[in-house]
Amino acid sequence: MEDILLSAQEVADMLKIARNTVYELIKRGELPSSKVGKQMRVHKQEVENYLSRTKNVSPSVAAIASATQDYPKTQPNIIPYPQPFIETTRGHEFIICGQDTSLDILISHLSINDDMLQIYRSYLGSYNGIYALYQGRVNVATSHLWDGDQNEYNVSYVKKMMPGIPTLIMRIGERMHGFYVKKGNPKGITGWKDLKRDDIIMVNREKGSGTRVLLDEKLRLSGIRCENIQGYTNEHKSHVAVAMAVSQGLADVALGSEAGHRKVGGVEFLPMQPECYDLIIHKADADKQPYRRILDIIGSSSFKRDLETLGGYNTSETGRIIW
Repeated sequence: MEDILLSAQEVADMLKIARNTVYELIKRGELPSSKVGKQMRVHKQEVENYLSRTKNVSPSVAAIASATQDYPKTQPNIIPYPQPFIETTRGHEFIICGQDTSLDILISHLSINDDMLQIYRSYLGSYNGIYALYQGRVNVATSHLWDGDQNEYNVSYVKKMMPGIPTLIMRIGERMHGFYVKKGNPKGITGWKDLKRDDIIMVNREKGSGTRVLLDEKLRLSGIRCENIQGYTNEHKSHVAVAMAVSQGLADVALGSEAGHRKVGGVEFLPMQPECYDLIIHKADADKQPYRRILDIIGSSSFKRDLETLGGYNTSETGRIIW
């Protein structure tokens, strides 16, 4: 059994990719896996099947590998949870919810000082992440949900989605969101109203993600019906995935973060709106460990420096408690 059930590291060695890339492939459903105890295991035959499927076309591995190989440099014990809700209680497992690369940096910093802590990673989008925090399914949520009526990020959503629960929201950083288009922008896309053009096909993010909420709010305020947008129902679950769709000519435009397209060739970024990415915890947890450590890390100069090195982040308000 040990010969046929492989750990994430053994799979990474076979495919010659980073261990985080293996978790990305599992999360996307490209590499079936099983949970044995607290560890993810992949049947050796599934790895061989994956190699056979991608023998002639392997853009996803290359793109995901290049997008995830930089952080974290010291790999913590991270296990992704792709299912909509995490069936676990908040005990010895510590679950951080979110999809952004800044969380890889945060977990790396956290693991350096506490390698006994079992850190788990949920890849739920912003909306579902806050809901999971409300239900006690995760310890930490992150969000970049834009309220078009208030023209603010996250606070109004947390107030409504966590009624009666004192909450602390800390700014991780600001980043730019915009359109991914083919190099040279051959369709001449400049704004939100271009999405309803007959000659434009888009690729979308999944419901509940901050990117999807931003798009839907912009469409609502612009009076554009989603039914009139070609490709609106074509969903992918990461910035890299939608950028790849544009690069491969499967779509003319997608919405994502500035950093999300940098590892995908042939794609150009058109900035549309700065956004705020925030961390959310129960206020009652703020003085407990490891929550206190997390807040201290985000406010540290070393964390800000790593974010700036990663690129695409404004750290002027990083570490500030905004609510």
